[in-house]
Amino acid sequence: MRRRDFIAVIGGVATAWPLGAGAQQKAKLPLIGVLNPGSTDTPGTAGFYEGMRELGYSEGSSMAVERRYGDWKTDRFLELAADLVRLKVDVIVVISTSPARAATQATGIIPIVVGGMADPVGDELIVSLARPGGNLTGTTFLGPELIAKRFGLLKAAIPVLTRVAALWHPAAYGKRTIEGMLRETGAAAQSLGLQLQLVPAVGPADLDGAFATMTREHAEAVILLPSPMLYGEHKHIVELAANSRLPAMYAAREFVEDGGLMSYGASLPDLFRRAATYVDKVLKGANPADLPVEQPTKLELVFNLKTAKQLGLVIPREFLSLADEVIE
Repeated sequence: MRRRDFIAVIGGVATAWPLGAGAQQKAKLPLIGVLNPGSTDTPGTAGFYEGMRELGYSEGSSMAVERRYGDWKTDRFLELAADLVRLKVDVIVVISTSPARAATQATGIIPIVVGGMADPVGDELIVSLARPGGNLTGTTFLGPELIAKRFGLLKAAIPVLTRVAALWHPAAYGKRTIEGMLRETGAAAQSLGLQLQLVPAVGPADLDGAFATMTREHAEAVILLPSPMLYGEHKHIVELAANSRLPAMYAAREFVEDGGLMSYGASLPDLFRRAATYVDKVLKGANPADLPVEQPTKLELVFNLKTAKQLGLVIPREFLSLADEVIE
């Protein structure tokens, strides 16, 4: 090769290399759409973002995020999901079951990862836990399965209990799952000889009236049925229970950390952190249909002894020995 030709080749490479590098630096970041049913992020949602950071993702540098909030208005979920589809996101991350149904109506192609589902098979989101079979996968917190256990623990903590209210959110999940939860609730109360008062709350604005109803009808304690809306309002609910002097059994430890009496269930932040691993796999080419839905491997009983004393409760020592954690 003549010297002049060699210099020309080298010059061409030197010119092309910065252009190629610049194009690579400007490569499109994976776009994640997050559909939250409430008006703000919950502790569970924070677990998802923490999980993504642990996997090496950083918003703005290695991923982009589009957030949509439903303000607990179920009639908005489909519109918000369709908006994310129009943006051509790479994956839709959904907080809970109700907006997940809207996401599946909006797209059968874009992968959907759901954190904290109650009964995804019962709600017809997937074919089976082992092989979801569509474009949706994620984690479940065992919603209906733990209701009887929570009733039993509440009665064990307060043996003199005779009348209990159950606070529930009618739009929390699909019709089949909600009906199953109510059946389990009635059966659990009956098996323990408890009079049951079902108290619905359609949205946050109904919570004050719900607790007023419990007090008026002489409830001695309250148990919360699983619901993303109730979870999102946990600080307000703990305050209402304290003002009503009602011992309460919750589904998540965040209630107890904020002054509630007791909780039994899986860690929702952990479930959402695990949901991040699904997003990572999908972004790397995995098919949601082949990613089994993950169930929690650990359930914990958390008890607030300080709250029990404020309520004037005498808790059996045998019960306290069952707790995974006692807050004093």
